[in-house]
Formats: sequence, C-alpha cells, structure tokens
Amino acid sequence: MAVALKRDRALLLAAPALITIVVFMLLPMAIALVYSFLSPSPYGGVQQPFTPASWVRFFYDRDLDETLIFDTTYLQIFSRSIILAVLTTIGCFVIGLPLAWYMATRPPKMRSILVLFVTIPFWTNLLIRTYCWVLLLRDQGLVNQALQAIGLIKQPITFLYTDGAILLGLIYSSLPFMVLPIYGALEKVDPRLIEAAYDLYADRWAIMRKIVWPLAKPGVAAGTLLVFVPALGAFLQPDILGGGKKLMIGSLIQQQFTTSRDWSFGAALSMILMIFVLGALMWSAWRRRHPGVAV
Repeated sequence: MAVALKRDRALLLAAPALITIVVFMLLPMAIALVYSFLSPSPYGGVQQPFTPASWVRFFYDRDLDETLIFDTTYLQIFSRSIILAVLTTIGCFVIGLPLAWYMATRPPKMRSILVLFVTIPFWTNLLIRTYCWVLLLRDQGLVNQALQAIGLIKQPITFLYTDGAILLGLIYSSLPFMVLPIYGALEKVDPRLIEAAYDLYADRWAIMRKIVWPLAKPGVAAGTLLVFVPALGAFLQPDILGGGKKLMIGSLIQQQFTTSRDWSFGAALSMILMIFVLGALMWSAWRRRHPGVAV
C-alpha cells in the first residue's frame, strides 16, 4: 500500500513535466514528421497523398525527363550551417572561459555586477541587437569610418553580407550562453586549492590544466550544448547579416514555411536537422560514458 502510494505521488508530481514534454515537444515533432510525408499544397499547408518526395528532394533533383540526379545544394547549406555552428561554439568558448574565470575570481559584490553586465543584452530584442551590427559593419558604418579615420584603409572593406558577419553575429548573440554555465561551475572553486597549488610551485598553466579545467568541464559541456544547437538552426543572423545570400539550414526552413509555401519540405528539413542534433547528443553522451573507447 505504501509503495503504491509513493508511486502515485511520484506520477502526480511528474505529471506537469510529462504533459509539457508531450504537448510542446513530442506532439509538434509528430506533426512535423507526418507533414514531411505529405504533399505540399499550392497555397501553403499540406495535402494527401503520402509521399517521401520531400525527403528525396534533400539529396536528389529531377532532370527534365524526371530522372533523379544527386544534388549537393542542400548538403552544402547543411555543411555551412554545421561549420558556422562549430566555429561559433569555439569562438564562444575561447572568449567565454577566460571571461568566466575572471568573473569567478572577483569579490562577491563585483561578481554580481559582472553577471549583470553579461545578462544586459537579454534586455533588448535580438532583432534590434542584430540589426545594430548592420549599422556597424556596412560600407559607411562606424567600423569602416574608424579604419579610414586612422589611415589603415582608403576604401571601405566589405564586412557585411559575408560568412564572417554571420559568424560575428552568432558569437555575439550566443556568448552569454557559454559564459554563464562556465561561471556557475567555476564560482564553486575553493580558492584554497589555487593557493595550495602555488605553494607546491605549480605554474599558471598547470593550475589551469589540473584544477580549473576539470572543474569547468560540466559548465563547458552545458555551454557547448546551449550554443551549438541554437546556432545550427539560426535564421535571423543569416538573413540580416548575410543578406539572404548565405543560407543556413534555419533560414532555409524559414523560407519553406513562408515565401516558398512548401510546408512538406520545410518539415522534412526540420526532421533532418533534429535527427542530426539528436544523433550528435547521443554520441556525446556515449563518449562521456565510455571515455576510453576509441571510435
């Protein structure tokens, strides 16, 4: 009786979380999966019959005689998205780890102020913050004006509508998601560990490698997840800073549901992206459980 009562209480406590997962995660995924196997409607939406054409379209194109030809167009967009997401994660890590360590080693009052500075960008809409980079990077923007004023360049440099501009926007918008988890892990470091290491004549590199890095690993793992996944599906930065010329998988999906009105192909692209992300997460979890196994 007592065991059954405990089980019922556990189910009751878990019910809100389970309902949230089903309604806001599993149900939309199921709808997207079904849509990906339906035919696109001429005015948006989907219609019968069921067909795998949207999945085939990701890898193949049709010739004039309806022959399937292997096409790498969408694979290139997917590859560009992965590369930019990886570079964004690396850039956020390179900047975020030293910044988080600096924040964690300040006095408590100073830490609160620094955390406030890191979170201030969240007070402004991402669209506005991203568009501000257009004003900075355009040919007549502040960056080119400053470089011309100090005599480094004579003609404006094209910063805007490039992969570099997209990468800069992604790093800028994603950096707090790397800094805060690492800071949360490092603020728990006991200063006496650092003092003891110095007493044992350890240099700064040895302290970073033997003490700081092992303690920062959980924060780095969380920050990597929080940066890589949103960056992989980003569409705002490619549209604004890339000018729509440098497509990423997120902006391609957004186009299918808006201008192209091909919901079936957009759903298929979404499922392919989700399968890749889930596969990467499962592989990462397996590697953490089996660190000594070579792949």
